[in-house]
Amino acid sequence: MIALCKSAPDVAQDVDMARDETGLRRFLEPDCAALIWQRETPADVQHWLDRVDPDRLPRGRVIVQPEMIARVLAEFCVMSGLPQGPEQDWLQADVTRLAGAFSSLMAARYLRFRLDVVTTNACRKFHVDAITARLVCTYRGTGTQLGVSRQGETPAHAQTVATGSPLLLRGTRWPTQPASGLLHRSPPIEGTGETRLVLVLDPVTDPGDEVESHLATPAAAPLH
Repeated sequence: MIALCKSAPDVAQDVDMARDETGLRRFLEPDCAALIWQRETPADVQHWLDRVDPDRLPRGRVIVQPEMIARVLAEFCVMSGLPQGPEQDWLQADVTRLAGAFSSLMAARYLRFRLDVVTTNACRKFHVDAITARLVCTYRGTGTQLGVSRQGETPAHAQTVATGSPLLLRGTRWPTQPASGLLHRSPPIEGTGETRLVLVLDPVTDPGDEVESHLATPAAAPLH
């Protein structure tokens, strides 16, 4: 467990760690605001990902049943021209694995599945998303940053999640109390030449409701 500030009993602020998939269930405990699955991308895959032309990194967003993630991701890779080989096979298998684990944990019939290629300060302000929960995994570049806030103020200290380590976060629609006091943001990278490849998964109950909500609020979803 990581403590980012002094105790704040009226909010959930604990950032816990999991060593494997079975440890993800800790995320469902009331005091757990976030959980990091500590792991590393295989060195050969990370070396490859870090050197792929940014224009050929897969990207896209769709609401889909978890069992369709592999097919959709394969289409994203074809559309982007991502080089084929064992490294692409690993990436597709890993994204599919994370989608299966997260949908099972959240009992989600559908997922909002996003792969974002980020080169700017996409979401530089600390915030909590208006969702139930989210999985974020940065496959290339600097990971998501976390900080504790009791009343919405900018966190005084931040922790950066390691590249390749999936992060599970509560949102404002998490069904139980206490509310999350843990904020996050996309790391400020604009002007550095860095490119990030970020996976984002949200549980979705009714795809129809998601479409109506998007039409009512057409602003782009924040990146992480």
